[in-house]
Amino acid sequence: MDTYVTRSGLRIEQSLADLVEREAVVGTGVELGQVWDGLAGMVRDFAPRNAALLAERARIHQLIDSWHVREREGEHDPVSYRAYLEEIGYLVPEPAPFTIETAGVDPEFTSIAGPQLVVPITNARYALNAANARWGSLYDALYGTDALGSVPAAPGYDTARGAEVIRWAKSHLDRVAPLAAGRWADVTGFTFDGPILGLILKGGMTALDRPADFAGTVRDADGTLKEVLLKVHGLHIRLILDPSTAVGASDPAGISDMMLEAAISTIMDMEDSVACVDGPDKAHAYRNWLGLMKGDLVETVSKGGQSFARKLAPDIAYTDPQGTPQRLKGRALMLVRNVGHLMTTPAVLDAEGHEIPEGVLDALISVLIALHDLRRPGGSVNTATGSIYVVKPKMHGPDEVAFADDIFTRVEEILGLPRYTVKIGIMDEERRTSVNLAACIAAARHRVCFINTGFLDRTGDETSTSMEAGPMVPKAEMKRAAWLGAYELRNVDIGLACGLKGRAQIGKGMWAAPDKMADMLAQKIAHPMAGATCAWVPSPTAATLHATHYHIVDVFRRLDDIARETGGTPRASLDQLLTIPLLTHPLSDDEIEAEIENCAQGILGYVVRWVNQGVGCSKVPDINDVGLMEDRATCRISSQALVNWLHHGVVDNGQVMNAMRRMAEKVDGQNAGDPDYRPMAPEFGGHAFQAACDLVFNDGNWPSGYTEPTLHYRRRQVKARQAGEA
Repeated sequence: MDTYVTRSGLRIEQSLADLVEREAVVGTGVELGQVWDGLAGMVRDFAPRNAALLAERARIHQLIDSWHVREREGEHDPVSYRAYLEEIGYLVPEPAPFTIETAGVDPEFTSIAGPQLVVPITNARYALNAANARWGSLYDALYGTDALGSVPAAPGYDTARGAEVIRWAKSHLDRVAPLAAGRWADVTGFTFDGPILGLILKGGMTALDRPADFAGTVRDADGTLKEVLLKVHGLHIRLILDPSTAVGASDPAGISDMMLEAAISTIMDMEDSVACVDGPDKAHAYRNWLGLMKGDLVETVSKGGQSFARKLAPDIAYTDPQGTPQRLKGRALMLVRNVGHLMTTPAVLDAEGHEIPEGVLDALISVLIALHDLRRPGGSVNTATGSIYVVKPKMHGPDEVAFADDIFTRVEEILGLPRYTVKIGIMDEERRTSVNLAACIAAARHRVCFINTGFLDRTGDETSTSMEAGPMVPKAEMKRAAWLGAYELRNVDIGLACGLKGRAQIGKGMWAAPDKMADMLAQKIAHPMAGATCAWVPSPTAATLHATHYHIVDVFRRLDDIARETGGTPRASLDQLLTIPLLTHPLSDDEIEAEIENCAQGILGYVVRWVNQGVGCSKVPDINDVGLMEDRATCRISSQALVNWLHHGVVDNGQVMNAMRRMAEKVDGQNAGDPDYRPMAPEFGGHAFQAACDLVFNDGNWPSGYTEPTLHYRRRQVKARQAGEA
C-alpha cells in the first residue's frame, strides 16, 4: 500500500512529496506552501471542469453513435452527416482569420527545421542520448545501419565499407554544399583568407559555390585546425579533422568524421511512451526531468565490459568566419509531454480520497521543475529565451485546448512566472481536433509552439468515433484512406494560415522502424517536402540520417511555395477529412485471418512488456519479426481495429481469441532471450494476456478507445503482486 502525507488538504504519496519538497522546489525561489496550496486550488477549480469536458466527449460520442445506427441501412450521406456534426457541436465555426501571437520562442521553433525525437523520460539513458542527439556522426550512422543497403557483416572495421560510407557522405556534400569547381572527394586541405574558406584540390584551388555555407572553425590551443564548420538551411555540419585516426589518415584532407546537427528538439515524454501508474512512478519521471533541467542528470552505462558516466553534452565553442568566438548548442531543445485530460492519478488524492486529474499534477510539477533551467547559476541548459515547452496530447477540440491554456495560466500565477512563459505543443491526433484545427490553435494563440500530426492515435480515434458506421478497412489500407491524405495536407495549410511559419513548428509523425534506415532515407524526405519543420524519428541515429533530408530541402522556402500555391485555402476539404474509411469490398478468409493475427500480435507484443515490466516504449518485433518502435498509440489502433470488426460481425470472438492465444505463443518465442520476461502461454491467465483481451473484448468500457485505463489497472495489480512477493 502506498504511504501518503497530508499537504494543504491533499494526500500526497510519500515519494512524490519527498521529490517535490527535498529536490524539485529547492533553489527555485518558490515556497512549498505555494506549491501545495496552488495544487489544492487547481484541483478544486479544474477537476470539475476536467470532468465536464470528459462528459462532453461522451455525450458527443453517444450522439454520433446514435446517428450512425439510425442511418446504417441507407447509403452514407456526407452532407447530412456534416450538418449533424455542426448541430451537436462536434464541428465548431471557423474562427476569423488570425495570426498566432506566441512570443519569446527559441530558434529551434522559429528558424531551424530538423528532426525531432520523442523519448520516455523514465529511462535516463535514453533521455540523455536524445538530448545529446543534437549532434550525430554521419559516418557512424551510415556504417552501422542498412542505410547503404546492407548492415556490417562482422565486428571490426571493414575498409571497403568505410570507403563506401565516405563516398556517400562526400557526394552528399557535393549536393548540399557544392564547390565552385571540383568535388569534395578531391579536397586535400583548407586555407583561409579572412572570412573566405579556400579548399585545396589535387590540381589547384577552389571555394564553396555559396561562400555563406562556411560557418567557422575550431582550433586547439596551439592553433591546429580541428574542425571546419558548414551551415546548410540553418543546420551545421562539422568536418572533423584528425589524421591520427585510421579514417583521417586515409582521407586526403584528414577528415575523420562528419558530425551533423541532427535532433534539433526532443520531447521528454511523460505520456504515451511511459508506464507511470502511481506516485513512485511519477516521482521517478519527475526526477529525471529535474536532472535534465538542472543539467546534472547522470547515468552509468556499461558497454564492451566497461562502465562510464553519461551526462548532458556541453556546448561547442568555435570561431565564426569574422573571427568572433561563438557557441553551438550541444543539446536538443527539450520539451516535456504531459498526459492528456483523461486519466487521474493515485499519486495525489483529494480531501474525499479521490484521485486527482493527472494532467493538473503534471502541469504544475513539470513547470516547477523547469524553473531550474530558467534560474540556474551560469545560464540555461535548455532555452535561450526563457520559455518552458509543454506538449499537450489527446485534446478533443478547442474547448479542451482552452482548458489547457487556463491551467498553464494558473501555474504561472502560482509560480510567479510571466504570463505565457509556458508554450504549448498541440498534438493534432484526435479527430475533433483535426476537424477544428484552426479553432484549436486560436484557443492557445499566445502559447502554441507546435502542431503535429499523429497517424496512429488519429486512426484510433477515427475508428472509435465512427464505430457504429460500419466495418473499417484493414490497417494497411487505412494509410491510403482519403481522410489521411486530407489530414496531412490540412495540418500544414492551416498552420500556415494561422501564422505558424517563423513562430512555431509544423510537425509530422514517426518513422517507426529503427532498423529500416535505407527505407527511411528513401521515403522520409516526403516530410520536409510536405512543409514539416520537424518530423519524428525513432533514434539518434535516425535523426542524423534524417537531417540529410533537411540539407536537401529548404523547408521554409517550401512553406512559402505552399502558401503561394494555396493562397491560404487548404488543399483538402473538410468533407474529405470527414470521409469515413468504411470497408466497401469483400475480404478473403485469408485476408481476414492475417489482419486478426497482425493486430493480436501487435497488441500482445506491446502489452506484455507494459504490464509485466513497466516498459512503455520499446522496439517490439512485429508479426514478421521486424522491430518497430511501439507505444500506446500503436496499441490503440490495433485494438480498435479488432473491436470494430467484432462489433460488425466481420469476425467472431472465437476467431479472435484463438488468434490471441496463437500470437501469445509467438510473442513468448520472440522474447525468449529476455531473462525478465514472463511467458503468457500456455496458461493465458496472467495480467498481461488478460489486459490484451480486455482491450479487445471489453473495449466498449473505455472512452475513445484509449488503452490507458486497462493498462494502468493491470500494471498496478502486477506491482502489488511483486510488492507482496518481495
